[in-house]
Amino acid sequence: MENNYQQQENTNRKDSNKIYFLIIVIVALLGTNAYLYFKDRKSNERIVTLTDDRTRMETEIDKIEAELDKANNTNIVLSKQMEEEQELARQKINELREQLKKGQLTQGQLEKAQRDIKQLRYFVSKYTADIEDLKRKNATLIQERDSLQTTVSNVSAQATELAKQNEELNTKVKAAAALKAANISVIPLRIRNNGKETDVSRANSAEKLRVSFSVADNSVASKGMHDIYLRIIDPSGNLIITGNTGMFTTDNEELQYTYRTAIEFNNDGKSYTIDWTNPEKFQKGTYNVVLYADGYTMGRSSVTLR
Repeated sequence: MENNYQQQENTNRKDSNKIYFLIIVIVALLGTNAYLYFKDRKSNERIVTLTDDRTRMETEIDKIEAELDKANNTNIVLSKQMEEEQELARQKINELREQLKKGQLTQGQLEKAQRDIKQLRYFVSKYTADIEDLKRKNATLIQERDSLQTTVSNVSAQATELAKQNEELNTKVKAAAALKAANISVIPLRIRNNGKETDVSRANSAEKLRVSFSVADNSVASKGMHDIYLRIIDPSGNLIITGNTGMFTTDNEELQYTYRTAIEFNNDGKSYTIDWTNPEKFQKGTYNVVLYADGYTMGRSSVTLR
């Protein structure tokens, strides 16, 4: 009886040990599963964190590149240094894109990329500020250039106006200095056999015309020799010319003359006489005589032959 009781007790003890062992195994399994669960959860959280950081950095790089493109979207001529800085910035942007595209970055590599992006943003901000400063300087230079062009234009206009006034003044002075004839008379003459000259009034008797005149007082006219040009118009209205006549300029017009001579002017009220012999026969009618000196009309007169 006692043996049976002892065997039963041993059997119960063994069963209890099995239960304890199973409990320990279950607890161990639960602990392992919990450890694996939290480890996997932490790993997933880390992956999510790394993915979010990479996305944020890619977005940040896009913004930085857009700011760089906007800064360059001007007509500003960059200096060599600014062109080199821009090229370095774009190289850095490409490098960061390649690193983020691979996706196999450690937390340390991501942190370094973040520092690089921070430096890149600082550079782009400074670069943009330099562009704006350059634009302001260019605007100032353009304003100064326009102001200078306006000043030059005004000075040029003033110079043109002064030149015009000076030319007008010179024309007036030149006109004022031109000799003017007074008391002009035209007398037909005949030369007798004894050489004496007599006045005539008939065309068939006349051989030459004597033009007598005095010169009006003129204190601004230059003293000395002055060329005198005669234009003689016959009764038919034609200019009488000979083989040795030429051209002269008067009142800004080029004309042909009948006869040319010169007088000496001293502004002393002296009278002058010019004789012109007609190589042809005189016609009945009126002959008009016009005198010119110093580029202007000096005076005119006429005579009628019967």
